[in-house]
Amino acid sequence: MNSTSLQTFGLSLFIVLSFIVIGIGFMFGIDNPVPWIMIAVLAALPYIHRKITARQYLSWDDKLSVGIQLIDEDHKKLIALINTLQTAVMYPSGETYERQALKEVVDYTLYHFKREEDMMRENNYPDYEAHKKTHEEMINKVNEYMKAYDKNSEGAICDLTGYLKIWLIKHIAGTDQQYCAHLHEKGVH
Repeated sequence: MNSTSLQTFGLSLFIVLSFIVIGIGFMFGIDNPVPWIMIAVLAALPYIHRKITARQYLSWDDKLSVGIQLIDEDHKKLIALINTLQTAVMYPSGETYERQALKEVVDYTLYHFKREEDMMRENNYPDYEAHKKTHEEMINKVNEYMKAYDKNSEGAICDLTGYLKIWLIKHIAGTDQQYCAHLHEKGVH
């Protein structure tokens, strides 16, 4: 059983036990505070769940912008694709959907890397090779996760999704910001 299944089971068990506590609590009188507290907790559960779940997803922040429209749009699309993959992980809907979401993330990442590298190369970005190497390292790491996914899909997909989220934000906020000034000087916006 993966962590998502355990969380779902735990939440379901909590809800069932809450209804039992409410029922037993009301047997001791309508003025008993315990069932009312449990009702309040159950009423707040969707809000709490939404807050906890929202932390699992990435969101675009203008601080991530590199000031180049095509690249920013690529980054936004990558965030959306990773969020789709996160949904596939959190709400299991079958391996086919999960594999499709994963394929879309990988394919678009490769497309984006090529676009970004072409732009840097065409504009003689001095750290092109180092930047390209970070892309290659990321792809190699993703390929390792993909091999692990083929052996143990449940464990590997969670690890891969976590890696993608952390790597993408760090890369956009760090490495990608380094080429901005150079490309802007060359008239790329």
